[in-house]
Formats: sequence, structure tokens, C-alpha cells
Amino acid sequence: MKKKKFILTISCQDSIGIVAAITNVLAKQGCFVFSSDQFSDLDTKQFFMRLVFDCEEIEPIQASLEELGKTYLWHIHIQDTEYKPKVVLLVSKQSHCLSDILNKKMEGQLQIEIPAIISNHENLREMASWYKIPFFYLPVTNETKQEQEQKILQIVRETKADLVVLAKYMQILSEELCKELEGIAINIHHSFLPSFKGGKPYHQAHARGVKLIGATGHYVTSDLDEGPIICQEVIRVNHRYSVEDYVRYGSDVEALVLSRCIKYFIERKILLNGNKTVVFR
Repeated sequence: MKKKKFILTISCQDSIGIVAAITNVLAKQGCFVFSSDQFSDLDTKQFFMRLVFDCEEIEPIQASLEELGKTYLWHIHIQDTEYKPKVVLLVSKQSHCLSDILNKKMEGQLQIEIPAIISNHENLREMASWYKIPFFYLPVTNETKQEQEQKILQIVRETKADLVVLAKYMQILSEELCKELEGIAINIHHSFLPSFKGGKPYHQAHARGVKLIGATGHYVTSDLDEGPIICQEVIRVNHRYSVEDYVRYGSDVEALVLSRCIKYFIERKILLNGNKTVVFR
């Protein structure tokens, strides 16, 4: 039987013997470990690990790890490296993040399936059509917000999405929807958080004469722009840059950061650590 490769992630309270217990299970099943990353957080006393290994049968390994979990109380996730996670994209009018994701998918840089693109505007329907991806137009008003969010959730469930990406979706999600999508929704914020929250961050940055602007990819939570940070990037600017320059160069950084967040997520490199993240590179 041909061996297949899997990604194993584990998080639990730190203690002696965890690594030995895991590797012992894999060794008994004749697994070869291709890579292994681990981190012990001395502040939270939590342990995090990511391994890539191969095996002929995953079921005995999963059963053994679940049995050990009764002792170590760990949360495990095992994913076939050939599996392409399903990603639902939420957009509004701006196209730069969507275009970057779709192009990277087409070129094989993002190994994902996109079963749906959801938008509160019609602007990006043509782009979705060109890439042959179903487009759902769900306009939002104060009166329809709750109903439309239920439709979003229905699409996420029906497509069995592994991840929901707010690719410049310019709507604030309700607390109820944020809770439903907890741990599987990522947003790109057009600012180097925690600075310049809310609307027009590049205008705020320009007015303050900052010398660095950036973007922040983070998990979606009910606290606006306060979710656990996954990835950040910056570029240098100076007094010669106009607001339009800030926006243009900032858009490039946004697309870069968001695609990195998606890649880290689908490769199971992100582990939640309270209000922070552990991101294995």
C-alpha cells in the first residue's frame, strides 16, 4: 500500500512526555516524519506542535492519539496534504484582494477550492464569472442585515467551507455571526493594527505623517479589529507620498498579507493561543 502524507497539529497544556508520546505512536506505525515544529508558551503553559508525516493507514494512528488525548487533554487535527480546503470569499467593491487570491489559486500557489463568492454589491460578479465561481449577491441594509447574514451562514454550511475570508468585505459582522464563524474566519485590516482603526486608516496615517504603513490579517471576532493577529507586513513611506500613494501601496500589502494568512491556514500552520496565535513558518 502506498504511503500518504498527513499534517498533524496538537495543542494542549504543557507537560513532560508529550513529544515522546506522539513520536512513539508514529514510530510504532512505521511513519516517517518529514518536519516537526513545536512551541511551549511559558506564559500560558500551553504546548503547540505541527508535524508532517507519512503512513499507510491513518485510522490506527488517529485512534491511538485520541486515546492518549484522555491523558494529555489535547486538541488534535489531522489533514491529508492532498486535501484542498474549501474557502468561501466575502467581498464588496474593491477587487485587489479577490484578484490576488483567484490568480494564486489558478497558478497553484494556493491549493484551495472556492465554492462561493458572496458580495453585498454586484461590482465583482464579472470577475467571479471569468473564474467560473458561483457568485451570490446579498445586498445589506439595516433592515436586511440579519436575514442576509443567515444566508451567508447557510452558504458556508452548504458548501462545507473550512475557511471564510473577508477579502475587503466592508460590512461589520454581527456578534451572532462572528460567534458562528469563530476560528474559521479571517479578515484583512487596512492598517498596521492596533493603530488607525475604523474608516480611512490611510488618511489617518497620512495626517500623522507616519513613515511605515501596513496591513494586518487576523481572525474575526465580535470585537471589531481585535481578533488574534496572524500576519502583518509594512512598507516605508515618506513626506512625498500622497494619500492616493498610501492607498495604492497599502492595497498591495493587503493582498500580500491576506494570501499569506490563507496559505498558513490551509497548511495548518496557525494554532490559536488565547487572544494570540502561534504561526509555524
